[in-house]
Amino acid sequence: MERLSDTDSMRAWSRAQRATGRRVGFVPTMGYLHEGHLSLVVEALARTDVVVVSIYVNPTQFAPHEDFAVYPRDLEGDLSKLRALGCHAVFTPERLYASADAAQETWIEPGPTAAPLCGASRPGFFRGVATVVAKLFHIVEPDVAIFGKKDYQQWRVISAMVRDLDMGIEVVGMPTVRESDGLAMSSRNSRLSTEQREAAVAVPGSLVIATKMVAGGQRSAAEVSAAMRRHLEAAGGAVDYIAWVDAETLGPVAELRGALLVAVAVAFGGVRLIDNREIPVP
Repeated sequence: MERLSDTDSMRAWSRAQRATGRRVGFVPTMGYLHEGHLSLVVEALARTDVVVVSIYVNPTQFAPHEDFAVYPRDLEGDLSKLRALGCHAVFTPERLYASADAAQETWIEPGPTAAPLCGASRPGFFRGVATVVAKLFHIVEPDVAIFGKKDYQQWRVISAMVRDLDMGIEVVGMPTVRESDGLAMSSRNSRLSTEQREAAVAVPGSLVIATKMVAGGQRSAAEVSAAMRRHLEAAGGAVDYIAWVDAETLGPVAELRGALLVAVAVAFGGVRLIDNREIPVP
């Protein structure tokens, strides 16, 4: 497994693979890899000939008051896991910006897909995400990029960027990988205390409530959201948002009908967790 840390070497390696007819798969990550990340690498290995994983905690998607400084990191552990899977190359840049991490003139400003959900509660977040992913795409030049649907809005934003800017990359979204109790796997889970971790099962539990209410005939988004909020707050969660949106455009809906996504963001002890579920409603 190759480890590459500068952009020129990474680009040259990828171009050498493609010159021999190999298809390049890519999984961008911020590291501290868990089984959810590794499932994306496995999918990339199945779809392409060689796979690159990037590990870079992107400072431009964190607001000053957020958890960039304490975001979990374990580079040696990550490299060991990727080597065991048969990953071909790991890109570990120290910096992806010309000078200071936020000092550049050109940014990707995503459109309406980035406006609701995390885009509403974290201004500038998706500008940072889209810009760093665009940079990585230009450096790695993959044929296929794999993203997890736990970060559903990110997947939709990146898909729109690739489509609108004619990047020629196949963007694949993969199902959320969960712990045995249903909690979506996330690097931030490691920051939960024992008590907070036990309480956090209310997050997937709220999605189960939503699914059951819709299956039972409830069609009011407000009614279902209220029941979800009661469940989350009873567990001690501080709700950022509960939202019902169109699963493709992420536009808001009031009546539950069609291909929908219900998404939640909840904090336990200052650790912000997100989750979602696609719910098709006849």
